Amino acid sequence: RIFVLGIGFFTLCFLMTSLGGQFSAKRLGDSPFTIRTEVMGALESRGVLRRMSDMLEMLMKKMDILARLENSTDFHKGDEARFPLDRFQPAAGLMERIQAIAQNVSDIAIKVDQILRNSLLNGKVVEGRRDQCEVPRDPKYPDCAGKVEWMRARWTSDPCYAFFGVDGTECSFLIYLSEVEWFCPPLPWRNRTVALPSPPPLPQVQATFRGDLTRLLELIGTGKESLSFMKKRIRHLAQQWLRAARRLEQKLKGRQRDQKHILIHIGFLTEESGDVFSPRVLKGGPLGEMVQWADILAALFLLGHSLRVTVSLKELQSHLGVPPGRGNCPLTNPLPFDLIYTDYHGLQQMKQHMGLSFKKYRCRVRVIDTFGTEPAYNHEEYATLRGYRTNWGYWNLQPTQFMTMFPHTPDNSFMGFVSEELNKTERQFIKSNKVSSMAVVYGKEASIWKGKEKFLAILNKYMEIHGTVYYETQRPPEVPAFVKNHGLLPQHEFQQLLRKAKLFIGFGFPYEGPAPLEAIANGCVFLQARFNPPHSSLNHEFFRGKPTSREASLAGGERMGWVSSQHPYAEDFIGKPHVWTVDYNNSEEFEAAIKTIMRTQVDPYLPYEYTCEGMLERIHAYIQHQDFCTTSSPPLPPKAKSPAMQSPPSPLALSPNATHLVWSLSAIRDPRAWPPVDSLQVWVSETRHACTETCRRRGLVCEPTFFRFLNKKEVFLQLSITCDSTEYEMNHLYPAVAENVHECYLQKEPLLFSCAGYNTKYRRLCPCRDYRKGQVALCRDCL
Repeated sequence: RIFVLGIGFFTLCFLMTSLGGQFSAKRLGDSPFTIRTEVMGALESRGVLRRMSDMLEMLMKKMDILARLENSTDFHKGDEARFPLDRFQPAAGLMERIQAIAQNVSDIAIKVDQILRNSLLNGKVVEGRRDQCEVPRDPKYPDCAGKVEWMRARWTSDPCYAFFGVDGTECSFLIYLSEVEWFCPPLPWRNRTVALPSPPPLPQVQATFRGDLTRLLELIGTGKESLSFMKKRIRHLAQQWLRAARRLEQKLKGRQRDQKHILIHIGFLTEESGDVFSPRVLKGGPLGEMVQWADILAALFLLGHSLRVTVSLKELQSHLGVPPGRGNCPLTNPLPFDLIYTDYHGLQQMKQHMGLSFKKYRCRVRVIDTFGTEPAYNHEEYATLRGYRTNWGYWNLQPTQFMTMFPHTPDNSFMGFVSEELNKTERQFIKSNKVSSMAVVYGKEASIWKGKEKFLAILNKYMEIHGTVYYETQRPPEVPAFVKNHGLLPQHEFQQLLRKAKLFIGFGFPYEGPAPLEAIANGCVFLQARFNPPHSSLNHEFFRGKPTSREASLAGGERMGWVSSQHPYAEDFIGKPHVWTVDYNNSEEFEAAIKTIMRTQVDPYLPYEYTCEGMLERIHAYIQHQDFCTTSSPPLPPKAKSPAMQSPPSPLALSPNATHLVWSLSAIRDPRAWPPVDSLQVWVSETRHACTETCRRRGLVCEPTFFRFLNKKEVFLQLSITCDSTEYEMNHLYPAVAENVHECYLQKEPLLFSCAGYNTKYRRLCPCRDYRKGQVALCRDCL
């Protein structure tokens, strides 16, 4: 009897679960939102409810039969004393519940049937239209038919289509392709809100400098060691940031600035990207990226903009308005952010989940890119055809949307980071307490020390060597016994060590980190190795796969930039006496450098562009002036021209000394142009010089946004260059001239304008500009 009752109750639970399953998503792993995509049709809904009602009724009858059978046996044998009546009260209660559920299901079935009948009657006209839709043949929408064909075959491949109302009918395809996407013309019978007048835009809020960083620390959140590191750094530099913000505010003199809504998505810290950094924060792992992100957050916040910070994919999807599904559909609403700062991991996540909206809104993205992305790697078609394709390039962004840690190339925007500034008292204390015979080795991981015994032995003859190599229990065997290893130090203790040391020495890795600048700012001399041959993607594993050539030699003699030392910025922009770059393979040169450094007196030095004020100044200028969404592209190359179709005259004129071109005094100046065109100078490179080197030799910086003014046949004539032929082609070295054959070349693809690279065959036309002292990213009038 108990077994029979149990079977009855289990059957009831099974029926209820089955009913719920009919209305749930059918594919394992689908989003809960996909319930909308699997809802049953009218006939199927009524059928399920009726079948459930019939099964409950059958269960009632069978349990009633079993009850009668029990009454006709045990109860008629006089055993009532052994089986009291209350023993079966639960069974009676179960029977009552089953009977009530059966009645409710029957009532629900009747009501659902009535609702569905009314819905079918009310929607008869609309359904008629839905069944009669035909694919329009409109030359303004040439892809419409192909997209409808694709939807017929693939509309069930992603639940997001059903989320937007696609149900397999021809009309639902056309509604989606005309109202959600934009491949088909709008259907004339649809009620479109587009025709209604748009509500007036909300008044633009003005950005004001902030005087407290507490709210930023709350925005960053918790839960990761990397976030804790960034918050500690922001707290440590808080007073310097606040003083710098006040100075910039005074410098701008109340200039109006619109507050931007900015999303900061740190993709490399998401679980989906692996987040290999957070577990290594306390074990000597690389901190350069987190240093830069902490400084970016502080700068954007102090400039007065509205921020949202995410380090998870779910938060990113929520903030963007990603529809449920697999990422093939556009966002559900217009993007609520003016700017998005992310990295390559975040860029990939956005592309994967934003559908067509990624192409629409990618002009708002700024990519924090440590080593930079050269135009030849950024252009997908060109990178594929010319062998520049890597795992990280081919995004077809404007090259200046990529923001680097150091000014590797003017093709990208220089974002940077900050180092701690010293006041006069601290500078004097450092100078009077320096230990001329003390050296600190740059390298927290034991692997960096491997194979460096020869250099260390020479250094040990003259100086006491200190290390900060991470270890858990045993001293790393790669670190010689004569080295005083402090283990991994907190940042403030590491700073104190640098303030005592005379020498900060690098062994070739890591590349281009923040530590050498911090050492120089604390009065150290930085000694580094000169690479011979220079390191590149062709001879060094570290650069392989990165979207920068760094000395890659290509077919036809083309060359890009290179890494000639561990820290090229320190070598090129700072130099002696603060930075010494020597050949470590030459023991005599290495030993002579150490002796000279010990005798050399240097003051703490920090380039202005790596101060808090310098970084605030730079980011302010980028936000105010860089607009990749409304900037018009240069005109396409002309086709066959008639004599009447003359190109507009060049706005350039020959300089007074006839060595280069400048902006003509009579030419129109667009006040919105940035950088201002008055800063432009046009020079012709030598055959073995890139535009970066050509401009640098004249005390200038290459400015890629000015290439559009050079990309004209008239410019060759103004520079007295003979052109027997002029061709438009895709090549990151153009505009250029092959002088030996008098062939001139103009750029066909604006995304390929590049300051980097040279070829022994060409002399390039180079757009140069001036720059502010200590601030290479900005021209003199750019602020």
